[in-house]
Amino acid sequence: MEGNGIVLQEGEQYEPCWLRYEKVEGYYQNLSLFSNIVVKGASPVFHSAVEELSRGISSILGIQPKVVKSVEKSGFILLGTIDDEEVKHRFSSLREFRQMNKEGYTIQSISFNGELSIYLVGKTDKGVLYAVFHFLRLLQMKKDIDHLSIFENPKNQLRMINHWDNMDGSIERGYAGRSIFFKDYQFIKNGNRIKDYARLLSSVGINGVVINNVNVHEAETKLITEEFLSDVAKIADIFRAYGIQTFLSINYASPIQIGGLSTADPLDSSVQQWWKSTVERIYQHIPDFGGFLVKADSEFRPGPFTYNRNHAEGANMLAKALQPFGGIVIWRCFVYNCQQDWRDRSTDRAKAAYDHFKPLDGQFHNNVVLQIKNGPMDFQVREPVSPLFGAMPKTNQMMEFQITQEYTGQQKHLCYLIPQWKEVLEFDTYAKGKGSQVKKVVDGSLYDYQYSGIAAVSNIGDDPNWTGHTLAQANLYGYGRLAWNPDLSAEEITNEWVLLTFGDDPEVVEQVSQMLLDSWRIYENYTAPLGVGWMVNPGHHYGPNVDGYEYSPWGTYHYADRYGIGVDRTVRTGTGFTAQYFPENAEMYESIESCPDELLLFFHHVPYTHRLKSGETVIQHIYNTHFEGVEQAKQLRERWKRLKGKIDEKRYRDVLERLNIQVEHAKEWRDVINTYFYRKSGIGDKYNRTIYK
Repeated sequence: MEGNGIVLQEGEQYEPCWLRYEKVEGYYQNLSLFSNIVVKGASPVFHSAVEELSRGISSILGIQPKVVKSVEKSGFILLGTIDDEEVKHRFSSLREFRQMNKEGYTIQSISFNGELSIYLVGKTDKGVLYAVFHFLRLLQMKKDIDHLSIFENPKNQLRMINHWDNMDGSIERGYAGRSIFFKDYQFIKNGNRIKDYARLLSSVGINGVVINNVNVHEAETKLITEEFLSDVAKIADIFRAYGIQTFLSINYASPIQIGGLSTADPLDSSVQQWWKSTVERIYQHIPDFGGFLVKADSEFRPGPFTYNRNHAEGANMLAKALQPFGGIVIWRCFVYNCQQDWRDRSTDRAKAAYDHFKPLDGQFHNNVVLQIKNGPMDFQVREPVSPLFGAMPKTNQMMEFQITQEYTGQQKHLCYLIPQWKEVLEFDTYAKGKGSQVKKVVDGSLYDYQYSGIAAVSNIGDDPNWTGHTLAQANLYGYGRLAWNPDLSAEEITNEWVLLTFGDDPEVVEQVSQMLLDSWRIYENYTAPLGVGWMVNPGHHYGPNVDGYEYSPWGTYHYADRYGIGVDRTVRTGTGFTAQYFPENAEMYESIESCPDELLLFFHHVPYTHRLKSGETVIQHIYNTHFEGVEQAKQLRERWKRLKGKIDEKRYRDVLERLNIQVEHAKEWRDVINTYFYRKSGIGDKYNRTIYK
């Protein structure tokens, strides 16, 4: 590790992201406080905590602390768990101290005999590590550390990253280079970068990682065999030292693919025994293995439907095999018929997850968790919250977000997703009356789930800056912070990331923060209007193609014709999707008057002349927002240009290059969308701007 935090691996540099630990001049005078680190534990996680704290203090303050095992005098930083006698003596009377959960921690500044000491205390060693990262965050942000009394418990039990990495080194929906785990159907041997990745994840509280694609191809099917389990175990060793459990995506047809059986029927005893033996073998290699992530019976993936079994029967078979070892099954609810006939207006992909899973409530084992995408479709720039959240009180649920920007600019465009995710988590389901927000469903508190939490699809690759677009690092950081505490505001999270990544120059903080916070709605302005979605090129999903929805060979997703646009999902005249929500939301979406404008075309087919609550017609709104979006993209670029000389030249140039791409691409979106709807509607722009290309 260089002094500035940049790591060298095989001759290539890569960025430290928000763990820069850059030297701070004149920030803190009492440097004697940092001269001794008292360590009251010896686990691998403790070792990581000590190593991180020593690294941070050395880089930020320019002194090398001494690591000792006991308190010798006043003036030290102590790392310990609540079982330590010194810790109990100091804090056992504090109510919050007794309420810490297994990953919770406290940071306390204690002054006695005129000397300040700081205690970084966790319920377990994981809590100690999280406390260290929190403390280093305070140092980087130049916060007052003389009067600390911080108590933190993660709100969500499962805080996971899902990788869609393939063993050939490619990444499905990857926009930042190749895999950091795999190359040419083998594991990458040098673990330095994986360790630094584990540091990044742990610093924002991530505690679980799935290292391979949910679309499990032939090569990845073998990850659960002796051929590769020792390699998986080495990866697990690295993550374990940072408090992160390792999971694997599995192919449901593995008993056939690699087991030599003639069936994968979950009720077949030979299949059950094969999975039992396979799981036992995995745990021999990885004693704390987290479990399986499963995509079944969707987009041509195998599953229990082949054998006329339902999802509960399919998941429970795996759950039984994992349960003796404490493992869990994470079963994705992204299940729909991608070959359905869209000419039948009663057929609606948005209804699929609810229709498949709601009837099975109470039939899943208690170590099965249903992983539900934030919306009923597929990570669109704007769609409603999935009605499945809160609809299954007897079945564990967790949220799935997509950090990788498949439909939001693919990390060529700036699109900061924390404001979107905040809206989703704050959405009131009314599942148990007013105040039943999604965040209370996924943190398990609404229905007292045994397992629950949030997962997100990773946006990293082997690019030197990890995420392709330097500013896309903020989505990874923000996801972790939001998963830890959904009550944090988007502004708080943004401010943290900018300070940690670019320093505390007031203009840099102001400009970059505002760029991030504005960017989602800017992207929405020049892409898909009013919740209609899917106007992207088939396959790779980049760039405008109004009729590009690949699973609709008989027509367009948006149902635009010469008279109007939008999908009628009402009970009265449409697909009936609105009925899947609890009554308060069902009524809101059913009525064209109360439906929020930003989702109007998701729920209703309306004439182009329909007036929105803003007073503008739908067609004029389409024109206005697409012109405005281009100008806003240009403003993003101008904001960044003001920072020349305040940000190192490489990162400045890299971001400027991406913003140039965004401006030109926004123009393409504007011209394609406006031209299409001018031709469809025959209605011109009332401001007489050029819209026909």
